Amino acid sequence: MSAMGMFDRFRRRRRVSRPARDAARTGSTTVRASDSEDVRHLEKFVSTKQGVEGFVEPRTAVSDVTLLLVAHDGEWTRRRVPSVKWAHDFANRHRVPSYDAAVVGVPQRMRDYNARKKAQGI
Repeated sequence: MSAMGMFDRFRRRRRVSRPARDAARTGSTTVRASDSEDVRHLEKFVSTKQGVEGFVEPRTAVSDVTLLLVAHDGEWTRRRVPSVKWAHDFANRHRVPSYDAAVVGVPQRMRDYNARKKAQGI
């Protein structure tokens, strides 16, 4: 039997994997990747709305790259996408103008739509 040092007991407990320990300590979460359901949702929005524009939102600490689609009346939807390039390519394929949201922001008509919905209690 080997002699146990004073701190050996604590050293053995530290075998918790580093990512799990860091996530618990910092409160970080795993960002969900985009999937085919996201793509289908975006395609349906583009095909059923008029005057749609795309706003590509960059990756942040809490969200991956997203594509925000805004219709002419301000109705909008946002979904995760694989990359900035993918988002612009999607918009080009569907003949939707696309912009970098970090540069141009989001359109006023979207904020107006949200205000109307809030006033209606929806």
